[in-house]
Formats: sequence, C-alpha cells, structure tokens
Amino acid sequence: MATYLITGSNRGIGLEYCRQLREKGEEVIATCRSSSSELDKLGVKIESGVDIASGESVLKLKERLKGTFIDVLIQNAGIAEYNSLSNLDPASVTRQFEVNALSPLCFTHALLGNMGKGSKVALMSSRMGSIEDNTSGGSYGYRVSKAALCMIGKSLSIDLKSRGIAVAILHPGLVSTRMTGFTSKGISPKESVKSLLARIDFLSLENSGTFWHANGEVLPW
Repeated sequence: MATYLITGSNRGIGLEYCRQLREKGEEVIATCRSSSSELDKLGVKIESGVDIASGESVLKLKERLKGTFIDVLIQNAGIAEYNSLSNLDPASVTRQFEVNALSPLCFTHALLGNMGKGSKVALMSSRMGSIEDNTSGGSYGYRVSKAALCMIGKSLSIDLKSRGIAVAILHPGLVSTRMTGFTSKGISPKESVKSLLARIDFLSLENSGTFWHANGEVLPW
C-alpha cells in the first residue's frame, strides 16, 4: 500500500484520483479548501482548509503530516481564467501564475521532508502550456502559468534526482469537468485519471521530467 497526497481533491479530476486510488486499496490524503459530499463518501483522509496559495495553510498541513511518508504527491489544484488580448487582466494573469505555478513549487518544497527515495511528484499541467503546440493564441494567464509549471517540473526532476524522487509533468486531455464547462467534447474524469495513473506508474528516475499526455504521447515544450 502506497500513500498518495492529492491537492484540489473535492471535485473533478482530483476527486476521481481519490476514488480510483481508494478502489485500488491505496492510502489517500485528500487536500482541499473545503470538502464535498462526494469526497466525504470515499473514506479517505481529508485535510480541508488547505489553500495551496497560502504559505501559512501549507505550513500547518506540513505540521499535521509530520512523520507521514508520501509515496506520490499529485499537484492537481489549479484555476483557469481565460483572458483574451482584448480583455487582458494583469491581475488575473498574476493570480493564475501564483496558483498554477508558484504554489505547486512551494508546496512541493514544503513537503520534501515527507518524501524520499522512490517517491514521485506528478504536476498537473496542460497542453496549453506547450509553446510549440500553441496555434490558437489567447488564454494568456492560463498558458503562461502552465508553461511555467512545465519548466518548474523539469527543474525539479533535475534537482530531486539525487534524492531518488521522480517528477512527471502531465496533461489530462480535454476532460469534461466544471473547469471546462462540462464540455461535450471532453472525456470523462474516470477515463482521464485511469490513463494518468498509468503514466505515474510508468514514471521512473530514467524518464523523470517528461511532459506527457495522459494517453502516453510525449508533448512538445
């Protein structure tokens, strides 16, 4: 049995991670700002009141988790605010960078004492963070923050290799969740998470720092 910590776990992809891992018999620590009835029913350990953008909140969580070894840290929490060039909002761009890029870095740093040889970190980025793949423009805050998260993941893969910790940078696919307006063009969270867990299982020190689509495709930077 391995211990997984998932951020942003009260709905969508984070909730589905908790559900599937619980079904596999893994130990799950679910963090969120506030729980949900769906999460409450899973029987996982819930750490509510955790805002990844709040240093004080993260330090309190660190104290509560003292002595707990984390095998897999899944950085799933994030926000999406789609800014166009004609509707540019610098405050929104800054907010998305803080939540989607800087906060996962600081959260990982805070919990390094809970991880060691064999641990894994999975960063939920997005294909929209790929510079080469950008053919539609727009979404400045989201694209910038996810591109930054990709760079953070690559640097972490180098800096944490000597500790025996591997890092995956993951794109879940277009998933039908509240964040995407429950798009009819998307796949289900169940399908996405099944593939994402396969990528995490495949992760090793040899392929650490890879930017993967959930389907196994290696994505361009």
